[in-house]
Amino acid sequence: MSGEQITHKELNKTPSMSSYSNSNGKRVNINNLLRNIRDEKSKEKKENYVFLGLVVSVLAVTGIIASL
Repeated sequence: MSGEQITHKELNKTPSMSSYSNSNGKRVNINNLLRNIRDEKSKEKKENYVFLGLVVSVLAVTGIIASL
């Protein structure tokens, strides 16, 4: 079926609830999710510190060069 032949009814189809269920029956562990969020935040914090360090070092080098 080509793209032009798609009907309005086919566009509005919603998947059944069974497609939303976890296929292997495992449960989601909230502790794993929270740990992943904490790890991501600490990684972002480290990246921010590295960026801040680079900015400060560039300013320091520029100040030293300007003072000569």
